[in-house]
Amino acid sequence: MNDLQQLSINALRFLAVDAVEKANSGHPGAPLGDAPIAYLLFHKYMRHNPKHSKWSNRDRFVLSNGHASAMLYSVLHLSGYNVTIDDLQHFRQWHSRTPGHPEYGDTDGVEVTTGPLGQGFAMGVGMAIAEKHLAAVYNRPGYDVVDHYTYGICGDGDLMEGVSHEAASLAGTLGLGKLIYLYDDNLISLDGPTELSFTEDVLKRFEAYHWHVQIVEDGNDLEAISRALDAARAETGKPSLIAVRTVIGYGSPKAGTSKVHGEALGAEAVKETKKNLGWPEDKTFYVPEEAAKHWHEIIAKGARYEQMWNELFAKYKKEFPELAAEFERTQAGKLKDGWRSSLPTFAGDTKPVATRSAGNTIMNAFAKDVPELIGGAADLSSSTKTVIKDSANFHLDAKGQNIYYGVREFGMCAMVNGMAVHGGVIPYGSTFFVFSDYCKPAIRLAALMKAHSIFVFTHDSVGLGEDGPTHQPVEHLMALRATPYIIDFRPADANETSAAWGVALEQKRPSFMALSRQNLPVLDPEKHKVFEGVARGAYIVEEGTASPDVLLVATGSELWPALDAAAALKKDGIHARVVSMPSFRLFEEQSEEYKRSIFPDHLPKLAIEAGATLGWWKYVGRHGDVIGLDRFGASAPGPIVMEKFGFTAENITGRAKILVERAKAEVAGAGR
Repeated sequence: MNDLQQLSINALRFLAVDAVEKANSGHPGAPLGDAPIAYLLFHKYMRHNPKHSKWSNRDRFVLSNGHASAMLYSVLHLSGYNVTIDDLQHFRQWHSRTPGHPEYGDTDGVEVTTGPLGQGFAMGVGMAIAEKHLAAVYNRPGYDVVDHYTYGICGDGDLMEGVSHEAASLAGTLGLGKLIYLYDDNLISLDGPTELSFTEDVLKRFEAYHWHVQIVEDGNDLEAISRALDAARAETGKPSLIAVRTVIGYGSPKAGTSKVHGEALGAEAVKETKKNLGWPEDKTFYVPEEAAKHWHEIIAKGARYEQMWNELFAKYKKEFPELAAEFERTQAGKLKDGWRSSLPTFAGDTKPVATRSAGNTIMNAFAKDVPELIGGAADLSSSTKTVIKDSANFHLDAKGQNIYYGVREFGMCAMVNGMAVHGGVIPYGSTFFVFSDYCKPAIRLAALMKAHSIFVFTHDSVGLGEDGPTHQPVEHLMALRATPYIIDFRPADANETSAAWGVALEQKRPSFMALSRQNLPVLDPEKHKVFEGVARGAYIVEEGTASPDVLLVATGSELWPALDAAAALKKDGIHARVVSMPSFRLFEEQSEEYKRSIFPDHLPKLAIEAGATLGWWKYVGRHGDVIGLDRFGASAPGPIVMEKFGFTAENITGRAKILVERAKAEVAGAGR
């Protein structure tokens, strides 16, 4: 390491240390130890343009150990991204562009939200999947318009988390040769030495996953790290893990201990650290001119990288105009003009069909017009019905849109998120709805990033039957509805499912579908404005009369006994309005006027949904009622389970009559 390199690395170290110290909050240990790795990646290896951080063919960088965010923000500032000294000085403060952990969309150059350990690792795998797929689809001999690496830094905590195991296993199976992780092997976790809880041979584990593995004994040896990176890039058939032995808190009096992991060093320790590393003790947020110039060499290199690619793409565009237009469209996140015409509608006299089966018909109807769709299931594709029939298995042909994720629900959804933020594809992942519990942390990050991730969950309620309560979701709908920003869909039939897919593709934000195992009748699209209704979250399916006596609101399979109950009530002279409510989120985004038109204040209301009642009281009010489940399910044939739990027209009719009688009594009482 020469003097200029050392100066530049120390500039990075102390920007991060000063940011943490000023905030009196953060993680100085990893930046002090990992700065040489970050310097080498950003300065020598990565092809990136700081002045155009969204250039499509840039190398991606994932800081999986997101607690080292002060280092990432500092390296972005030094490299010329739109991250200022003022941003570093406001690290972890209100409305800062430098939040406590990296957040996608908040900070220029941050590729993905990280912090929950292991998920960044898995999202990096998703990015590498997207690169490999797009390269297979668009590249032609002499025209590698998609040709970039995914680099990342991960720590012991990342590699302890199960999600990293899931993703690493699949990455090796898929042979993702352009994925390179540098493992910050510092022997320390928050509780103390890793020997307390983490003693396996990590390199042998990754060898077993079919990764290319190497070790660098000294995290300050730039030449050794560089040789390892060169060897990793030369291995095109396997992802790479480079274990780099670093010292957490390098140079500080707390070096090599857990004390330096997650709290500011303190004024005296900062001075001592600066003294130990030959840095001016009285200066903060200081970057020597020589170091700044050296870091800013990245700007000119980045511009040249992109210019070379632009020249290549201009020739590609002349040679392959249709492919180039398609590439530009998908990179811009635009759907094909007229694609909606491929969304099917189902006639009202269609034979009853499970919404999971209808979903397969729908996907395969629009797949040719949405070729950027790519995804699969967690070893359940035959049950979730999510195979794109005219496309190949990605493992056998990287052009293929079907990914077989294996029994890796959490890893699958995290990889979907990585693909989504990579761009150029619309990814989906699928499993049984009850296993969304395994997926929840990734679904939450999809929502936090506002990523265009689509999650297709089937076997949506106790109506699935014999598999019993272990496989019957109860609380899942409300738990996911409580997650900010994500769109929920629980369609009642094939047409609502088609409409849900339309919204999910167009909205460019995360969504999930809860689809049925059991067959359901089909709403007549000539009679009901299904597509418009789904887009608004809730709509009237049966008006009953201009002045109904009671309102029945249901989702999914429960819409049908609600309609039957309305017909029974009518025979008794009671008029029921029936509302289908496939999406809470979309409904809440409508105008107050529209909401009141669906749920008038004066009407007594009964909600019917085979799930937790929590959440429905907002719509039915304290004088309303909910037929739901606040217990676990039971093992029996689906129709019997639904009957025993009260999801029948008879029970709905009886409960509705009670509401009507109560409302009449209240009116009579008020009259006296």
